[in-house]
Amino acid sequence: MEQSWESELEKLELVVVTHVVDAITFWAQNVSEDKTTENMDTVLSEICPTAARLTGRPNPQKFYGACYSEDRCWYRCKVQQQVDDKFHVSYIDYGNTEVVGRSDLVELPESLQSPALAKKYKFWGFHLSSEQDSPHYLQGKSFLQNLIYGKKLRINKKSVCFDGTILVQAFQGNHDIGEEVLKFKFAKVNSPGNKESPFPTKALQKQTGLWSSRGPQEDGDNPGSLGCMPKLRPAFSNQKPRGLMEQSTSATSMAPNIADTEREVVNENRPHNAEMVVQQLCSQVTEQMLNEVKSELQILKEEVKKKTRETEKLEEEKNAFQKLADHLEQELKEARLELQKASELCQQKEKSLEIHFDSTVGDRFSQLAQKVEAVRKNRESNSCSTAVDRLWESITLVVNNRIITPFTSDKLEVAWEDYKQALKKLRACQTKGELEDLVKSRNQSRGFLLTAINDFFLEVDSLPISQRLESLKEVSSSLTAVFTDDSNESVSAEDVEDQAFEKFCEWKNQKHQNSTSVQQATDKALCALSDWAANASKFFCLTEKSGVTLEAVAEGLDNILKQAESNVCEELNIHLFEQDDEEMKIMSNAFHKVMQNIHKEQHLLCGIREKYEINKKFKQDMLQWPNSTPKADELLCIKKRIKSLRSQLRWKLVEVGCLEEADELDLPEILKKKEEIAETRNALFQEIRHEKEEYIKLCELVKGGFPELVQLYPEAQISSYLSSEGLLMQSLDRDIFDAEPMRELSGRRPLVCTEFQGQKVVLKGYSVDEESEVRMLEQAAQYHRAQSQNPSAAVPLLGLFFGKSDPLAYIMVPYFSIGSLRAMQKTNPLIPSEIGKVMRGVLVGLQSLHAAGIAHASLNPNNVFVLNRERGIVGDYDFTRTPEQRAADSGMVAGSISLMAPELRWGQLPSPASDMYAFGGLILWVGCFMLQTSVELRRMSDKPQSLLDCSWMTNSNASSQSCWYVLEDCLLLKPWMMTTSSHLKAKNYTTTERIVHFDDEANKC
Repeated sequence: MEQSWESELEKLELVVVTHVVDAITFWAQNVSEDKTTENMDTVLSEICPTAARLTGRPNPQKFYGACYSEDRCWYRCKVQQQVDDKFHVSYIDYGNTEVVGRSDLVELPESLQSPALAKKYKFWGFHLSSEQDSPHYLQGKSFLQNLIYGKKLRINKKSVCFDGTILVQAFQGNHDIGEEVLKFKFAKVNSPGNKESPFPTKALQKQTGLWSSRGPQEDGDNPGSLGCMPKLRPAFSNQKPRGLMEQSTSATSMAPNIADTEREVVNENRPHNAEMVVQQLCSQVTEQMLNEVKSELQILKEEVKKKTRETEKLEEEKNAFQKLADHLEQELKEARLELQKASELCQQKEKSLEIHFDSTVGDRFSQLAQKVEAVRKNRESNSCSTAVDRLWESITLVVNNRIITPFTSDKLEVAWEDYKQALKKLRACQTKGELEDLVKSRNQSRGFLLTAINDFFLEVDSLPISQRLESLKEVSSSLTAVFTDDSNESVSAEDVEDQAFEKFCEWKNQKHQNSTSVQQATDKALCALSDWAANASKFFCLTEKSGVTLEAVAEGLDNILKQAESNVCEELNIHLFEQDDEEMKIMSNAFHKVMQNIHKEQHLLCGIREKYEINKKFKQDMLQWPNSTPKADELLCIKKRIKSLRSQLRWKLVEVGCLEEADELDLPEILKKKEEIAETRNALFQEIRHEKEEYIKLCELVKGGFPELVQLYPEAQISSYLSSEGLLMQSLDRDIFDAEPMRELSGRRPLVCTEFQGQKVVLKGYSVDEESEVRMLEQAAQYHRAQSQNPSAAVPLLGLFFGKSDPLAYIMVPYFSIGSLRAMQKTNPLIPSEIGKVMRGVLVGLQSLHAAGIAHASLNPNNVFVLNRERGIVGDYDFTRTPEQRAADSGMVAGSISLMAPELRWGQLPSPASDMYAFGGLILWVGCFMLQTSVELRRMSDKPQSLLDCSWMTNSNASSQSCWYVLEDCLLLKPWMMTTSSHLKAKNYTTTERIVHFDDEANKC
């Protein structure tokens, strides 16, 4: 027996536990795959750090690489669930799970898509004894974790669940792990009363081994008893497994020895003679037999009850059948009466039919002739013009002649990716030592890319893309015109069946066969009628001898005529019959399927054409520098000429100054010198324009395929120009302009008006230090990007430069002759019809800034400009100051109205809502300003400052009609125009929604 046990152990599979799920479930790897696991870890650590990160939605059937949070090593996994950019993954080679970010997931090659190394196991014959997440459940998991985690087990496979979980017996040495879990009540034995246990369970005997809970040993052959669960080996008294002995030892340490106690009880009660022993044994046997008889008697009683219930049920069914038979007999009697009445009615009809027989035959032939004529017209007009035939032709055209993705497209994508990687490394290069090798690598990648582009061009040029697009467009138009509006409704791809074409073809063939068979039957019946007519003609012709007999003419006419009428009517009904819901669904699915295929192919062809044009432009651009790098020599030459012209201009300015300060003025010479100064200045400005054009070219090259220009020509300062979005003009200086001071507007900062490249501009000076200089460049570039998206919405920035002889920075903006909104209202106020147009332009400007994430924080009457009294634009702001500093400026007022939102006083940061608060204040100021000049201030004698109070804009009264009654006469303002910041936050309106609402209400005015 011991040898048999050893041989059984050798047959068991050896695994090592990698993860514990609960008290009866765990994950493990086969020990024979240790080498495979080590190789897999090595390969993953080499591939995953440089592999492509996961983009889009993951494939649940595919394996990915994930970086485990505990040791930051890479392991294979499957994505089980995605929530935004978080993924719940399961490590397939170990069994544990966790949540990782998108940055920790990478794509794995096909070579690493091999089956998982870990498998899920569960103890056979057990189930959990507690609910999940309960303390007892967690204790059971911890118990099994400490018992088997990281250790080797021998398992005996019993069955496999539908989800792949393997039901096993697990042994560690001679210990049955499932029995150990059962002993501490972390699991329960499966109930025998299930579908796999059709036999009743026998009474369990008391045992003291590990298998005592599974039933008596002698019942092991009974499939319905607990003893049918497999054991490690029989627990004979002389061959007890080591696990039993260990358990009995542990039981001894926790409680008194049960065997010794029973032995002492037996010794104390031992009889002094054999008769008492025999009597005691007989009583025990009698009691045991009595229990067995009681058990069998109970079973018999249950069977009797069951048979009694079946008998009662049969009696009920008998009564039901009897009632049904009586009911059917009554219905039969009624049917006989109805049949008798129908027979009498038929006899009456036959008599009347004989009376009208003469006229009936003529009518039948006349009606049949009309129906035959209708059949003839239907057949002549049925020439492939039905919707079914057109749909069939469209399906054939779309499916058979489709164009697929060019084979060279994938190669082109790989070449583009390599080229982009080379450019990325080149942009990241910081030293000139590595630059040459990176440039060579870039040129090599570009060569491969051009080769791939040429191959792509050859393949695409051979495809009839234009003709195919025209054909698909015609098919789409014809199908859309044929089918009804219900069929043209948009249907998602999930709602269209994959087998739509197959079902449609099968239905069409079946319908064609039915139609053909009906036509053949009609032709056969009419031919029979035609033959009868020919025989009748020969029979009734007395001038010629005929071989037609009387029987051939007289017999069968009714059947022939009836058959002809029936077949002709059936064929007519086929043409008049409308499709049922199922047929309409088949046609609708086929229509939507073909339309989806058309749209998909059109999208593919347009993508191919777009890719063709992009690569064509790239190839044309790269033909100028096949294996070389562009040079910035022209820009450097322009800079030299600018430097020379600037020196000449300064010298001529000095000469004119000397001539004007001389004792004797030489006016002709002074005028001559001024003309030379104007010519030199124009030439200088012309060279600066050429410099900007050259900068634009070089910046496009740097952004494109030549980022090394920044390091090859540091003296060109290309990076500074790029970072400023093209605003920074280092060749300009304040003293080269012929500027006039704007003293009336220079209270806060120096403003001068001058002319630059034929345009009148304003130079705004700002005092800067190192910190504010950096801030100014960043904010000016950000504003310039936002303004470029909608050039007519905000004041454009023409340039930015720093003074070379003073700590000032200058912003160049266009000169507006009319000036600001404040100046306009002071000289010639806007009328009601103009206010809506002007303020709408301001809203559009704010929308552009807010869309770029910019809070203006400096919207006031001096910073809004009016063009031709029809359009308002938002002005720029102080780029050297932060939004908080701009919002707290003393200039944020309009008359007596504060334009500073209440939340800014409470320490919150400026936001689009605070800009809209200032916008509402501007509208109020414009309305009140005009009100003071054109409307008598009636009804305001009690609270004349109610509209001008700053706190009024945050009160709930701001939306009440009573606050606006004084403005109704002018049609200037309504409650919708007053938009406080708190109201905006509560309503969560976007700037676009405010513009639409503003336009609607302005049109009403």
